[in-house]
Amino acid sequence: MSILVDASSRVVVQGITGGEGTFHTQRMIEYGTTVAAGVTPRKGGTLHLGVPVFDTVAEAVRNEGVDASVIFVPAVHAPSAIREAAEAGIRLIVCITEGIEVLSMVGIKDFLRRKPALLVGPNTPGVISPGKAKLGIMPGPIHRAGRVGVVSRSGTLTYEAVHQLTRLGFGQSTAVGIGGDPVVGLSFVDILSLFERDPETEAVVLIGEIGGTAEEEAAALLGRGYAKPVVAYVAGLTAPPGRRMGHAGAIMSGRHGTASHKIELLETAGTRIVRSPAAIGKAVAAALAGKS
Repeated sequence: MSILVDASSRVVVQGITGGEGTFHTQRMIEYGTTVAAGVTPRKGGTLHLGVPVFDTVAEAVRNEGVDASVIFVPAVHAPSAIREAAEAGIRLIVCITEGIEVLSMVGIKDFLRRKPALLVGPNTPGVISPGKAKLGIMPGPIHRAGRVGVVSRSGTLTYEAVHQLTRLGFGQSTAVGIGGDPVVGLSFVDILSLFERDPETEAVVLIGEIGGTAEEEAAALLGRGYAKPVVAYVAGLTAPPGRRMGHAGAIMSGRHGTASHKIELLETAGTRIVRSPAAIGKAVAAALAGKS
């Protein structure tokens, strides 16, 4: 089973005719995702990659019954693209765009509280349920269907973890990049809760990093009792305090937000901690062996 997306998902790509939109839409189609529509203003009525293009998301919903969106538009237009998708009734919105202003995302978060839409991102590699659908830029070939859920703030570390799992024979139920920005849609807590309720996810890999409080919030959830084994890696143990590392989400204030503090809380909550990303796959194997 999978969370968020599956083989029945009908996808609209916002920004389908742009360079990034074109490239990754082609990869999604090749993977088997049902890309039913695209949206580019003033290009409605055309076909792109064999996909019908509309001027608005509302038109795509009415004509093609799409229920999920992937956004490939510039940062200045991305907040309005998210709003448009939510207002059109899209169930799941995946925003790949990076560089969106924090204050704009604060407004979007408030807006989405009044809508049934779920947002993944921004600044995310997306979501993939192997063998069913991929929404975003995750490399399909390294994934295989299975029973390990993966949730991460880092795109590249997601790929590393998935590659290890696949090589060891452990497939993934769903892999989700929640995004590396300070303000994002679905959180670690949200995705962990979905994985816990998914009967076919048997273990979870959580990949965090310095900055923010997402991992601390996850530790609070896990500490209350979690039904499945969780393996966690937190990047940034050697990062100097008070320095931004990599992107906007990776900034620390005092001890809060540091890798060591996050690791301490997660470990106290019963999570299996690995100190090197190279050990993620073997730790999952040990966790599943211990469960059985």
